[in-house]
Amino acid sequence: MLLEKIKNDLKEALKVKDEARVSTLRFLLSAIHNKEIVLRCASACAKATAGKQVESLKDEEVIGVIQKQIKQRKESIEAFKTGKRDDLVKKEQGELEILNNYLPQQISQGELTKVVEEEILEIGATGPGDFGKVMGGVMAKVKGQAEGQIVAKIVKEKLGQSA
Repeated sequence: MLLEKIKNDLKEALKVKDEARVSTLRFLLSAIHNKEIVLRCASACAKATAGKQVESLKDEEVIGVIQKQIKQRKESIEAFKTGKRDDLVKKEQGELEILNNYLPQQISQGELTKVVEEEILEIGATGPGDFGKVMGGVMAKVKGQAEGQIVAKIVKEKLGQSA
């Protein structure tokens, strides 16, 4: 389970006093914990079972939290570059590398294009109006293996060509 791996890696980082890794993993575990709280509250409200414990997050949900953290790091890097804060850019890039280690193997551009083309054929998309349908199908198929921005770019290209 991915969550257990992250916790074990935190213990190892604490032992070897890897401050950057410790900080990043603690922040990640905090974000995961916050997601669990949100789900617990939603579950309690929906089912009126406040006394019942919600299970730990599934790997897909943990990957979603990691992807959100990665997106935040990338946005921070851009902002720090604009502000000419190279020290903070370097720190954020280090954290980004640590977080990327917990994502599944990313799909190649060629494979992703093939998945998009198959989805377009499968749902019979004919133009830009079908963007949402294609995106939804592709993202479901490549869970955690591709960034939404990259998928969106390919989908727009392909739908623009067929329009």
